[in-house]
Amino acid sequence: MPVPLKACFLAARPKTLPAAIVPVWTGCVLAWKLSGTFNLLLALCTLGGAIAIQIATNFFNDAIDAEKGADTARRLGPTRVTAAGLLKPKTVMQLAVGFLALATFCGAVLVQARGWPIVAIGIPSLFFAYGYTGGPFPLAYRGMGELFVIGFFGLVAVTGTVFIQLGTWPPEAFLLGFQVGLLSAVLISINNFRDRAEDSTTGKRTLAVRFGPKVAVAVIWLEVKVAVFVGLLWIYYGHPTFAIAGAPVFLIGLRIIWGVLTFAPGPAFNRLLALGGVQLILFAILFQICATANFR
Repeated sequence: MPVPLKACFLAARPKTLPAAIVPVWTGCVLAWKLSGTFNLLLALCTLGGAIAIQIATNFFNDAIDAEKGADTARRLGPTRVTAAGLLKPKTVMQLAVGFLALATFCGAVLVQARGWPIVAIGIPSLFFAYGYTGGPFPLAYRGMGELFVIGFFGLVAVTGTVFIQLGTWPPEAFLLGFQVGLLSAVLISINNFRDRAEDSTTGKRTLAVRFGPKVAVAVIWLEVKVAVFVGLLWIYYGHPTFAIAGAPVFLIGLRIIWGVLTFAPGPAFNRLLALGGVQLILFAILFQICATANFR
């Protein structure tokens, strides 16, 4: 029986893909800025692997949350295909494994180019695609979702991308990775705040569930503000124009903060989630503009 494409599209959660694309995009821009060189094949394999892991994570999340009863009729966010009965759990898990296989294929090219460090990055990344919501210690159910995103979708993804391009680990990559990770974590924090009431009844102990709405707002506030102001360190590293990339983050971030302060958690948070994605993409666009306008 053919798998419904619309259901697959929903399960892939395309609105979350900027969290996979932006680290590779900005990492490649930074590598080019630092060296003046760019390897398209390695960039495409890095991007393909990152997107495949993100989609696999989303498929695993869809099936595992449904199995654990975390997606209920009270859900305020987008439809989850397993809980809605659009796809069987086994099918969703098989699709997730298929995307991990695709990520492994892309990673094989990167291993040939850069060796064992890619294996050291790749194996945990493949595992946590499942371990984010599954396994004996699911991070999303232990209030560690934000830390995971900052670590893997920020620091690991950006520094790994720069290493793939340059073969080195420049300190600027860690600064960029921290910024990107914080902005990506905004998406998770908004999502968890929106779903706080449902998660509190299904055993999903996110930060919003553990510590309440005031802490949930404070976490989003910190993620936005720190991402902006840590960018001032670009001046120290001799790239002052990169500090400008935080300008749209500050403006859109203020709108997000105002929204989580004034809206009741519900469907209105879906608009804030979209703004978080826009914020991440605009940061990448302006980061590239800053790099190309002042290339030395």
